[in-house]
Amino acid sequence: MDSKELHHRKKTQVRSDTTGSKSAGSDVTNERDAGPAGGVDWRCALLIFVIVFITGFTISLLSSGMMGIFPTYLDGIRLWKWQGGDDGHHQMEQIDEDFSQSMLSEDQGRATGNEPLHQDLPKRKSEKGQPPKPTLTMPTILWWTDALYPHSHRGHISEITCGEHKCLSTSDKRILADPLTRGILFYGTDFRAYEAPLPRKPWHEWALLHEESPMNNYVLIHTMKQFNHSATFKRESNYPTTTHALPNLDYLTQRKPVPIEEKNKLRKTSKLAPILYVQSHCDVAADRDRYVKELMKHIRVDSYGKCVNNKKMPEQMNDPVESMEAEDFYDFIAKYKFHLAFENAICDDYITEKFFRPFHVGSVPIYRGSSSAQDWAPSIKSFINVDSFDTPEQLAYFIKLLDEHDDVYLNYLTYKENGVTNEHLVEHMQNRKYAVNEWDKHSFISGFECYVCEKISERYRAEQGDVPPTHPLLERKIGQGIQMGCPPPGPSVGKLEDVPESESIHSWVSDYWGMRLQAVALDRMIAEGATDSSKLFDVIERIHNENQGTA
Repeated sequence: MDSKELHHRKKTQVRSDTTGSKSAGSDVTNERDAGPAGGVDWRCALLIFVIVFITGFTISLLSSGMMGIFPTYLDGIRLWKWQGGDDGHHQMEQIDEDFSQSMLSEDQGRATGNEPLHQDLPKRKSEKGQPPKPTLTMPTILWWTDALYPHSHRGHISEITCGEHKCLSTSDKRILADPLTRGILFYGTDFRAYEAPLPRKPWHEWALLHEESPMNNYVLIHTMKQFNHSATFKRESNYPTTTHALPNLDYLTQRKPVPIEEKNKLRKTSKLAPILYVQSHCDVAADRDRYVKELMKHIRVDSYGKCVNNKKMPEQMNDPVESMEAEDFYDFIAKYKFHLAFENAICDDYITEKFFRPFHVGSVPIYRGSSSAQDWAPSIKSFINVDSFDTPEQLAYFIKLLDEHDDVYLNYLTYKENGVTNEHLVEHMQNRKYAVNEWDKHSFISGFECYVCEKISERYRAEQGDVPPTHPLLERKIGQGIQMGCPPPGPSVGKLEDVPESESIHSWVSDYWGMRLQAVALDRMIAEGATDSSKLFDVIERIHNENQGTA
């Protein structure tokens, strides 16, 4: 039974149920609500009045152009509408629900240059207990990892328009083997080698979206050659997300710093330390807490988070994670001259809000993280790089000097008056292809999805002969290690061999190299045409046995 017949039967059933209901209750209705004999039922009169009023109001809206606001609200929400018969009720209900859902997510409902979609899915027989398997009509992106899907309903098909290219987007894994399933998009933190989509067809182009910390999934560092397209924090990525934590350049300069006189006064009256540390994610790969503990031996640090805590957070900000974007939290941390801005992992271009937030409030970041941090700072002298000092003791001595000499300290805040003078950062922000919290522009998520759409569409057109014969067939891009490459973790102070085995840094080092084994096994499975990625650990054992035999 196809969907049209099902819908017809449903409509017939509704009619019969409604008719039966009226018939069964007709006597009661007539006894209770009938008007004077030969007169008009007052409910009917009221219904007629309401219909006339709504019709007139709608016509006036249309004539005044007010109805033009609705396409703007629905722009960017492109869901296929199931076959639903002549009344179209199900289709409209679906779009309304999608719109309400899109308001709940930062990356749903963003303008993509699309026109509203008025196309139905081809009629398909529904498998028992499942929605119909989609029929693809153009190059399609399959979001493989479950944690992220930037459209309103998981499993449905969305159409996206990216310039001159159009694609379908879905998370329905049943379409994996379809020749039109061209892009497989993974969210890096949730990528698992033992859940990879195998067999990998010749037309599959894998795309990696990973703006988060490298420590979230070290397997990515070792398996980049399997990804054809990447959006990572590295500038060498196809679609760099390095500054996804920076809304705009004004964020760095618009908030006035607390005057130096008041900061100095607060040091005495409120007994504030010169340095602030707020961190509740402890024992991370960057081993930052070890450094903080050592630094505390040489200079006062007020630590409010769960990590190395020595001071209580004000009651209205008991949960710093929830409060970190609140104005009262900004007011609180702005009182401090220096902020420890330590990333949870060390890798070039991995820059987060920890780096940008002190600039925003007018404090000086003491930064440990990306060695390329200077490229992303507002001016050449605006932060203190921990890597410039051999020991925490040397760093503490330097901070004490700045704390005692206001004129030198204020040199680090000149960008607040002079604006951002780092030409690299200015150029990067001008050319950035996505925006942060701007509803009329792409986020880095929808922007990268469009990038992938363009690439798979270009290749598909070339394969179909839609380009001039003189144009060479596009080759699939192959990822490079530099697009995600990061060094192995290590202790922030001292040597690894001097750190007790019980401490977490050893686990991070083991995780880094253990994930390399998974990457090697996945490479082997893809090359051999394997069909079941859950057998990954069997392949790891096989590789181990092979190596033992040749040792």
